[in-house]
Amino acid sequence: MEAAGPPGRPRAPGGALTAIRADIACGCENGAIAPAAVTSTQLASRLSQRRRTDPGRRWIWVVMSVLATIGAIDTGAITLKRWGILGPLICPGGAGDCDKVLNSAWGSLFGQPLSLFGFLAYAGVLVLSLLPLVLQGDARRDLLSRSRWALFLLTAGMAVFSLVLMAVMLFKIKAICAFCILSALLSLSLLVLTLLAGDWEDKGQLIFRGLITSLLVGLTGIAWASAMDRPNVATGPGMPIPVTSTTRPGVMPLAEHLTAKGAVMYSAYWCPHCHEQKELFGKEASAKLKIVECAPDGRNNQADLCRAKNIQGFPSWEINGKLDSGVKPLQKLAELSGYKGSVPSP
Repeated sequence: MEAAGPPGRPRAPGGALTAIRADIACGCENGAIAPAAVTSTQLASRLSQRRRTDPGRRWIWVVMSVLATIGAIDTGAITLKRWGILGPLICPGGAGDCDKVLNSAWGSLFGQPLSLFGFLAYAGVLVLSLLPLVLQGDARRDLLSRSRWALFLLTAGMAVFSLVLMAVMLFKIKAICAFCILSALLSLSLLVLTLLAGDWEDKGQLIFRGLITSLLVGLTGIAWASAMDRPNVATGPGMPIPVTSTTRPGVMPLAEHLTAKGAVMYSAYWCPHCHEQKELFGKEASAKLKIVECAPDGRNNQADLCRAKNIQGFPSWEINGKLDSGVKPLQKLAELSGYKGSVPSP
């Protein structure tokens, strides 16, 4: 005997099972008719939103936050060291290679340490990965839908640019910097975690945007790296870039005073800040300074002396038996050495 349908509702063909299926499909409960049917597109969207907000995925955002924090500390410490705020950093594998990489022509961008821009990128990833952990409800869902693309494009750009920097480090500078390798690994890991956390519905858009971003960042990075590669055939391997500025009046006596006092400038031929220091003196006065080449592959180097002096950064000045690293204004050198003559302003 066929079961009767709900009161006030015609019996569904095929019996109770068909009626139940109809109730489920229209969202009915106890025979009540839903205001509107839910389309398959809406169901897919709701399921996708539910998957993206699944508490089981929170660990991805937590891991991303931790990795971004490590990256920010890494690049932030390098930046502060380059600004002279922090002292020498302990670099696994030796400070010489790290200094060679970080102080190279590729270590700066727009007059600032390249690590500063890395710090800003990691800070952006940190903010975008923390917000889903803090916000709740509709605000969280809206943020996830808007920020996942920003996070993907940012981490993709970071990963590609890190690969460019790794190529420069290995094939142009020919040195190993543990801080730089750490940053590259963090960037690649953040990209992978972003892909896992995104629950991407449109794989075509993901691939298309990823390729466009990779091409733009990669080509821009290669062009920048090529522009920074300034080999000077006239100097030969292991020789510093020639000083081109003319010595100003009042600078030559300071240079002669520093040499007479036994002041020593510890330098490396590949160090742009050492070149900057010599440019402050000018071509003629810098020739009067006592400059020690510390790079092991530099021409006429005294690397053993530099190691014995525990030279950690370039340039480093030894004045009156005290070491002081970083580019020094001429007025500061006059003060440290007790020079009483007049020194031209910068």
